[in-house]
Formats: sequence, structure tokens, C-alpha cells
Amino acid sequence: MEEERVISPELEDAREERLENSLRPKTLDEYIGQEKVKENMKIYIEAAKKRGEPLDHVLLYGPPGLGKTTLSNIISNEMNSNIKITSGPAIEKPGDLAALLTNLSEFDVLFIDEIHRLSKSVEEILYPALEDYTLDIIIGKGPSARSIRLDLPKFTLIGATTKAGSLTTPLRDRFGIVHRLELYNEEDLTKIVKRSSNILEVNIEDEAAREIARRSRGTPRIANRLLKRVRDYAIVLGDGNITLKITKLALNKLEIDELGLDEIDRKLLDTMIVQYGGRPVGIEALAATVGEEIDTIEDVYEPYLIQIGFIARTLRGRKVLPPAYKHLGYDYMEE
Repeated sequence: MEEERVISPELEDAREERLENSLRPKTLDEYIGQEKVKENMKIYIEAAKKRGEPLDHVLLYGPPGLGKTTLSNIISNEMNSNIKITSGPAIEKPGDLAALLTNLSEFDVLFIDEIHRLSKSVEEILYPALEDYTLDIIIGKGPSARSIRLDLPKFTLIGATTKAGSLTTPLRDRFGIVHRLELYNEEDLTKIVKRSSNILEVNIEDEAAREIARRSRGTPRIANRLLKRVRDYAIVLGDGNITLKITKLALNKLEIDELGLDEIDRKLLDTMIVQYGGRPVGIEALAATVGEEIDTIEDVYEPYLIQIGFIARTLRGRKVLPPAYKHLGYDYMEE
């Protein structure tokens, strides 16, 4: 189900990844939004360059689609270094990590997405690499096995995760710079839509850009995907220019409402209101009822629904709040 969602914050396929790469900013000055993170990173990068040292290791966390990979590429560009990109699940055994680390050059950036999914054996190899730029390798087996230590070039690890709480304390403590990326506001998303339309050479009205931003759930990846879908409608049903009228038509056809909720969001809220009578519901019960994974609900649906004040996490479970009742046309009743 998740793969088919127009407003999923995850990448759909390799083709979309290529499009996203073409739209990514290359410098911090081009990067829109996340002002606090951007201001701090400018200081850290400039200081590292003046000291002639690699940037401290960086941990970026937050919901998917907010620009963790983009920011990592920018950090690499700003440091005038190369970047190697991998993910936690792709590093299956210590030898995979050793191969990555020994192929790095001085001041290179190693970006590990979904770093919370590293295995324990891989993570333990990473500790001395992060602290001392050394790599301990076991050669041989049994009584004849011996350990050798290799010196590594000074590098910067950038880890990205949607689940900062799933990181082990020893790993988290080895990151000198830790930043949470927040969902974007409508103004910044509007700027992103207009910037992307310029790159795609598509004319878009200001109000149309704002309408796409409003329905993008605070996520740049979704904003760019919706822009692409609206562009298709503009080409087929109009003259190729994206107007407010064609934007509303396209987004309504895609069943994305004024707040960026789609059919699955509404099903989730309906279930909590109707089936559970608005009472707090446990995440396991909710996931089983709507047929979604617990991780998907926590990482994809909840952050936005919490931000707009539609649901709350309580000690007794997830609870729907009055604005959600009003949006869906239900009368709110206190417990």
C-alpha cells in the first residue's frame, strides 16, 4: 500500500531518485528552510576548514523526505570533499564496512542512511574508526587468529535516521554534531516549489505554488512529487502553465485534500473516531486494524498529523483531537 501513496515521503523508485537529485541544492545558501540547522552547520564547516581538520561526525534525524541526504551532499560540497553513500541494511557484515572505510580518502564524507539498522557486529567495528581513525581486523580463525590495526584517513561520518531513539547510546555519543530536521512551513515549501519549477522549466502561478505547498505535509520530497503530477495535468488539460485552477483540479483528482491528507490518512482517523469511539488506542491495535506496519504509522503518518493537531500521543495510546473531528465532519464528544 505504501508504495502507491502519492504523498509518501519515501522515494518511489530510481527514476524519482534521479529527478530528486536534479532538483537538489548544492550549497547551504541554496538550501531552503531548516534555518537553525543551516546557521549552525555554516559555523561548524567554516571552523573545520580554518583548522584544517575534518568536520566532526554528524547525526541528522527526523521524518523521511526532509532533506537529510541533500544536506549531507551539501556538507561534502562545502568541505570540498568527496562523499560515499550507503545505508545501514547494505552493510551486512564487518568486512563490508572495512571495505568502505579503507577506500576513503583524507577528509572524505561517508554517509550512512538508516544508520539505526546497522548490526551490532558492524557497529562495534565503527567505534574505533570514529574515535581514533583506526580499524581493527581479525585475520585467521581459532587459536591462530590475530588482530591487526590499520590507520584510516581522517573522515567525517554523517548518519541519517528516522528513528533516533533506536540508536545505541555508544553510537549516538560518538557524533559531535546532532541535528533534528523539522517539517517545513508553507512559506519555505512554496519557495521550494517555485525553485523546482524553474529547474524543470515550468511556469507556475504564485498561488498555485502555495497550493501545492499547503498540501505537501511539510515535506519537500512530497512537494516536488506533487509538482511533477500537477505538471502532467497542466500539459494534458491546459497549455502547460500551472495555474491555481489546474492545481486544485489535479490535487483533488489525486484525492489529496486542502491539508494534504489522503485516503489512508482519513481511514486512519475514521478508524480511531468511529471504530474506537475516539478513545485512546494502542499503536499495535491501530496498525492491525488499518493493515499498516507500526513503523509506517510512526514514521510516515503520525509526525504530520501531530504537527497539525489532529492526533496526540498519550500514555494510554493515540487519541484524535477536536480539529480532526471538524475536518472530517464529525461532532466532537468528550470521553
